[in-house]
Amino acid sequence: MDNTRHGDFTQRTETVLAVTISMVVLSTIFVFFRLVSRAAIVKKFLWDDAFIVVAWLLGCGLAIAICYSCAWGLGRHEDNVPDDWDKTQRKANFAFTVLYQPALMALKTSIIAFYLSFSTTHRVFKWACIATLAVVNAGGLALTLVTIFQCRPVSATFESITPDHAKCTNIVIIFLSSTPLNLITDFAILFLPMPILTSMRLPRKQKIILIITFSFGIFTMAVDVVRIAYLQSASQTRLMEIQNQSGDASKRTEETDASYYAALSFMWSVVEVHVGIMCANVPGLKPLVARFLPNMLRDANDAPSKSGSLSMPIGTVDMAAAHRIPSVSDVPSPTVPPGVRHRDFGSQSISGEDGSTGMMDFLTTPDMAELPANMQKLERTQTALTNTSRATRPDTPNFYDFVNMKGKKSLVHMTNRESIFPIGMVTVLFFIWGFEYGLLDVLNQQFQKVARMTPGQSTGIHSAYFAGYAVGPVLVGRPVLQNWGFKACYSVGLGIFACGTLIYWPAAVLTSFSGFLITNFIVAFGLSILEVAANPFIALCGPMEYAEVRLNISQGVQAVGSVVAPLIADRAFFQKSFHAPSLIDTQWAYLGISLATVLLAMGYYYVPLPEATDQELEEASERMDGAHKAKIGSFNIIWITLGLGVFSQFCYVGGQEVSSTLYDNYLAAVRPDYVVSNWMAIAHTAFAVSRFLAAGLGIWVKPRILLLAFFIGAILFEALAMKYSGSTGVAMMVMVFFMEGPIFSLIFAQSLRGMGKHTKIASVFMTSAISGGAVFAPISSHLANQTGRPKYALVMAIAAFAGGAVFALFLNVIPKARAQVDPQTDATTPPGSRPGSTDSRASRAMSFLNMRKKAGEHTVESEWRERKPEELRDHG
Repeated sequence: MDNTRHGDFTQRTETVLAVTISMVVLSTIFVFFRLVSRAAIVKKFLWDDAFIVVAWLLGCGLAIAICYSCAWGLGRHEDNVPDDWDKTQRKANFAFTVLYQPALMALKTSIIAFYLSFSTTHRVFKWACIATLAVVNAGGLALTLVTIFQCRPVSATFESITPDHAKCTNIVIIFLSSTPLNLITDFAILFLPMPILTSMRLPRKQKIILIITFSFGIFTMAVDVVRIAYLQSASQTRLMEIQNQSGDASKRTEETDASYYAALSFMWSVVEVHVGIMCANVPGLKPLVARFLPNMLRDANDAPSKSGSLSMPIGTVDMAAAHRIPSVSDVPSPTVPPGVRHRDFGSQSISGEDGSTGMMDFLTTPDMAELPANMQKLERTQTALTNTSRATRPDTPNFYDFVNMKGKKSLVHMTNRESIFPIGMVTVLFFIWGFEYGLLDVLNQQFQKVARMTPGQSTGIHSAYFAGYAVGPVLVGRPVLQNWGFKACYSVGLGIFACGTLIYWPAAVLTSFSGFLITNFIVAFGLSILEVAANPFIALCGPMEYAEVRLNISQGVQAVGSVVAPLIADRAFFQKSFHAPSLIDTQWAYLGISLATVLLAMGYYYVPLPEATDQELEEASERMDGAHKAKIGSFNIIWITLGLGVFSQFCYVGGQEVSSTLYDNYLAAVRPDYVVSNWMAIAHTAFAVSRFLAAGLGIWVKPRILLLAFFIGAILFEALAMKYSGSTGVAMMVMVFFMEGPIFSLIFAQSLRGMGKHTKIASVFMTSAISGGAVFAPISSHLANQTGRPKYALVMAIAAFAGGAVFALFLNVIPKARAQVDPQTDATTPPGSRPGSTDSRASRAMSFLNMRKKAGEHTVESEWRERKPEELRDHG
């Protein structure tokens, strides 16, 4: 027998008591010194102070509840808890669980209220804080109500065995279901202030201290992950019972030994709340430290000058260097006027009207109050390093002392060499979503087997994923791309994607079909926002004649990710038989992916990437032959091309998904002895190889010709796969994948040609067209299930490819369409970029100048006039 059952059975109880009391004492010390700092130094008591006191009181309530529960058996095994203790212990546990979410709500509300108090001019930051505040309190209230009514009627909560007339939800399941909300809001609170803090002009030591101070929340997240681990261990039995169809686990609470396994989970919940309270109080201690230990916050050379101004080393923070694109040459920064310090000020005044300390004193040294009067009149210029979408010319933004006053070079004006770094950084994203798509496909199959889902439910999960592409680009992608630029889409898309992967955890714990539908939808929603920006970025970054080449290379890297992911998933997660622990492995994998994705989203905020405004896109679309302004009837050719391109993309993705979803069944029908995972890897490899091959061919062969050839090939080999069986049929299916590979990039890039200022909205429509996967694949799956002959369900793929090929025929048959999409060497293309080209860049620019004489218009040629002769010679 287990010694802990009949021997030292109070060991876990003592641990819970010791840790709980320690946490309460430590958080009390932090709250006390914060209040002293506020009352004696700042002389203000604000909303964030009130909420932290409420959080502390609720945290103390949590501690009292868990200590009381320990006195009545929490931490002991069920068979060591007397029957007459059970009901009292359950009442204490109920009080604990009800107080948990309100404590977190008050804690996070305090932190966000503090954020809102020190920045009023950053509109994005302000509204992001308000949105986070709404999520924290709305989600917390909902979870609190779910906890209160975990049993219906509520009185059944206090029974060890659920009565027949009652229905209960296990509290461990509720706690695990709250994991996404807690982690998502933790991420938001941790990273929201970082862009402001890292852009402030402060001495190095102060800046490091500030960032570390606001980063203490990472300890709360670490505690939350540990808490999840204990909650997960307590729920594994339930997952195995569900898979084995053992009935309603809620009616055998005593078999799960809840009082023993839940003890450490409850303890770590207390630790999470009180560590959060301590971390939230750290910034509030700054005035106290500054008063009694000022040298801790001040650099050795950080002292006020005789004039009362603060002397700071100019080289302390070099944001221009931090956001410099390595492959693009620097432009000299203008000289800062005498007497103007290298300093960025917050929107709040340094001191209040009554002489009390203002909020900015929480972020600076005490000497900041002695700034010159003329500097106090300066208002902080609200800037965003990636926001160049403005009505005026964007390549000369007025950033005060942060970055180049002349701004970064537009992505549409970059040469092949200059575009290497930004394209490389964005191509990393292509690999990520290729990897995630491949992993998601394998995880979907595993989840469906564990949950014993019907074919109709499996189709629903697939459709939910592509439904995310239908709405994501329009609802979020378009406003973000239009207002904040390409780079903002990367961070927003990655953030939403991370939220979707977090929701996988409760979906797996509950083995919930609806939960997994939501997970797939949100994951695709986030990826669609990535694609809204990433695909056009690659196509536009550099000479336009190589748009299709660049996009096929990046998409090829994405396809490599989709090859690697299933191989890793099969060998890392699913070597065991299909049982609950294997699904738990995927939960931890998704948690790790989510954490890594959030860090990646934050990292891309600081990656120096070029942007392009609508005006620059309009200028870049100008052609010497004016083909983009041609009309067919009363319609401009570019809109006809875009419309057919959207339809073609919709059909193509639908056909691709038909081939992909039927591949397993097709293989089982024609060659049941083949290992599906191995041949799927072969097919995906062919898919990736063809993209790289098309990229190479695109240098010499016109993209419209390649598009038509690959569409014809896909239709032909799909028809042959329907006709043949055995190894020949499998080979034909592999060739279908090969032909499908480059089509997406060729459609996308050619549809954007000549769109000019409408390029961004065109990208939104093209990305939404990926939702075609939600239409054709369910129909083909239904045909395969109804007829039992997956070979003949491939007719849906042929129909889809035939519909998509209309676009390719249009581009090759209609002369005006051919002229519009055929690549043309333009004035921004450096000599030698195209094989056999010997024209100098300067002469090409002058030719372009002669073609366009528009009075007062700032175009590409004016950029050449401003260049020095030696610069032209360097390019020549």
